[in-house]
Amino acid sequence: MAPVYFTPGPAQLYPTVAGHLQNALDKQVFSQSHRSQAFKDLYRRADEGLRALFGLPQDYAIYFTGSATEIWERSLQSLTAQHTYHLVNGSFSKKYLDHAKWLGRDAQALQVPFGQGFSLDTVKVPAEVELLAITQNETSSGVCMPVADIHALREKYVAPLISVDMVSGAPYAALDFSQVDMAFFSVQKGFGLPAGLGVWLVNERCRAKAATLEGKQYTGGHYSIASLQDQYQQFQTPCTPNVLDIYLLTHVVEDMLQKGVAQIRKETETKAAKVYSFLEESALFAPFVQEKAHRSPTVIVADVLEKPAVEVISMLKAKGLVVGSGYGAFKEKQIRIANFPAVSEQQIDVLVEALRLL
Repeated sequence: MAPVYFTPGPAQLYPTVAGHLQNALDKQVFSQSHRSQAFKDLYRRADEGLRALFGLPQDYAIYFTGSATEIWERSLQSLTAQHTYHLVNGSFSKKYLDHAKWLGRDAQALQVPFGQGFSLDTVKVPAEVELLAITQNETSSGVCMPVADIHALREKYVAPLISVDMVSGAPYAALDFSQVDMAFFSVQKGFGLPAGLGVWLVNERCRAKAATLEGKQYTGGHYSIASLQDQYQQFQTPCTPNVLDIYLLTHVVEDMLQKGVAQIRKETETKAAKVYSFLEESALFAPFVQEKAHRSPTVIVADVLEKPAVEVISMLKAKGLVVGSGYGAFKEKQIRIANFPAVSEQQIDVLVEALRLL
């Protein structure tokens, strides 16, 4: 019997992926030129599906990149000349900050301890800031930022572009895209696909800002916003893209739309409640994130109290249940459980029962 992956990325494949992949192989989809009409039609279909799934305003464009990590760099290159501000509460939000520093930006940050969320009254964004970087779901620590808080920051700070890393929050996070300027994710987490594709959602404010910087500094060259937008208008990409993932993403998004994003969110919350309820009553485990409002429904981090985390991981793996280790310094003390749409409620029940019997 195949193992079930509760790892936070790469994660369990979405249940329909195998069928879509076989259909694509049968039709030789991956041999088609990325300059062909067939690819343009595929990109257009992906665009339509993602727009519907996220409720994107009309002025948004959808670009494909190699990864979400690439988008950290591309967004900073294309959208900032000097000043950025970052909300940092884990390893990935800190890496966005580090990218800004590497690029020579005056990168300021509000940093809170690993595993904590933010109180909005402590966020003080200076007037000169061009881009406010927010990690909606911190994959390393299992902390999420409620989308209502992100929307509140837009109300308070109108001038800076708001960039939202929703890598492990999409498609669950019900973000109002009229209240932010760009967001991005990679497909190997919440969409249950092979790694190798980043999706960058960009509005007109970003394109206008990028235009003011074009030619005045290094803004990404071949993969600048100007280049991506020029190609996007023809449903093309600057370079040969990951057609495999674009094809699979298109079809999985359509499957999700058929199911309904509201149903996906409801199921995610039901599954998360089961895991957190177990962790709260367990003698061996405890929820790492203390503030319930900041607990991620999609990446659940648990402290392991009485034995090494690696032992727990090994015992679960022997039962065909693969969970993630803690991140970085927490590797020996924690496990991470991905609760993405690809994982069913029945599979969550099996995992919880296995944890209970350890």
